[in-house]
Amino acid sequence: MKTSTLFKSAIGALALIFALPMAAAAEDSIYVPLFTYRTGPFAGSGTPIADGMHDYLTMLNERDGGIGGVKLVVDECETGYDTKKGLECYDSVKPKNPVIVNPWSTGITLSLIPKASVDKIPILSMAYGLSASAKGDVFPWVFNPPATYWDGLSEILKYVGGGSIDALKEKTIGYLYFDAGFGKEPIPLFQALAKEVGFNLKLYPVAPADMQNQSSKWLDIRRDKPDFLVMYGWGAMNPTAIKEAVKAEFPMDKFVSIWWPNDADAASAGDGAKGFKELNWHGTGTDYPALADIKAKVIDAGKSQTPKEEFGQVLYNRGVYNSVLIAEAIAQAQRISGKKVVTGEDVRRGLENLNLDAARFKALGLDGFAAPFKTTCADHDSHSATFVQQWDGAKWTKVSDLVTPDTTKVQPLLDEAAKAYAEKNAGWPARSEACDNK
Repeated sequence: MKTSTLFKSAIGALALIFALPMAAAAEDSIYVPLFTYRTGPFAGSGTPIADGMHDYLTMLNERDGGIGGVKLVVDECETGYDTKKGLECYDSVKPKNPVIVNPWSTGITLSLIPKASVDKIPILSMAYGLSASAKGDVFPWVFNPPATYWDGLSEILKYVGGGSIDALKEKTIGYLYFDAGFGKEPIPLFQALAKEVGFNLKLYPVAPADMQNQSSKWLDIRRDKPDFLVMYGWGAMNPTAIKEAVKAEFPMDKFVSIWWPNDADAASAGDGAKGFKELNWHGTGTDYPALADIKAKVIDAGKSQTPKEEFGQVLYNRGVYNSVLIAEAIAQAQRISGKKVVTGEDVRRGLENLNLDAARFKALGLDGFAAPFKTTCADHDSHSATFVQQWDGAKWTKVSDLVTPDTTKVQPLLDEAAKAYAEKNAGWPARSEACDNK
């Protein structure tokens, strides 16, 4: 029995010795999970975003040793753009103490919003999700910079109205949208504006099962002859819609999308896609020092899944932008808290103090990549301007100056929507989180 006891003690001591480096490694790192989808009908949109997010964070590890001297543990969880799988991903990463969650799905985001304040894990739903969550006084744990879906809709309508939404009076505006949380999100604003301004709104919902079979919707569009067609599409819906527009001989310069179609979506329709437009807020291409570092230290080093033709495309760079926000939030959290290894509560404070001005973008190796923006405790979005880019048959070309959201029309409705959300969800907590804005 004494021998057995000694043996057990020795084994226990060895286990403790081997566990110490692992525990130290865990304590000296920051865990950043990425919810991604590289398979299924949404892979065409999800894969380049996942690659951009992954490559930028990996580059920071390789070039800088992480953030503030602390390595990032970057972990992907495949959701397939499915809300149930997204929640399973959340449950799987929560015990690992993530400092932030990127749902990359409006449906998943909506399901996670009630959990964020309980679990103390901030949600970054960059330019997607619940538009009303821009209100930091009501949603202190949710962040959606640099523009909401409601901002984007008002920017599209301002653009097609020649600078004024009011100029669309008596026009017919079509809305082709993915019939799920994402596509439905701007409808309340769209309907309110149609009533206020006096334009005729035509809705063309595309069910998830019909993303690649939109012929009936385009028969309706040909019949209605809208003056302009707005699209909120995703995954396989986008290239299919552009091809159908070509077949229907719809004027491509009257077809304007929110910011999600990628280069491949437009290119798939051939020369007929020339003239198709979408919103954007950041640079395309690879002519930035940060992207040169990604290529040298990540892609060329064999630490990336990014195919050559994808590097620098719209959605790849969108993923890079998303990870810039993550990294800046962590850096700000370190500054505010005085800690190197930060928590989700710290990063929430960092997200409320993002300040990406022109000088900061330049310091990051992204000079001219995007317009400056800043978040505050009250404003978790910044409601930034975007610009319109047009497909010329081979690449995107910027065809507008910056278009600002119509805040006079949007903000009162956004305030009302945030208040209604809190009232609908009985027991919604009043903000108690401290504000670090100076």
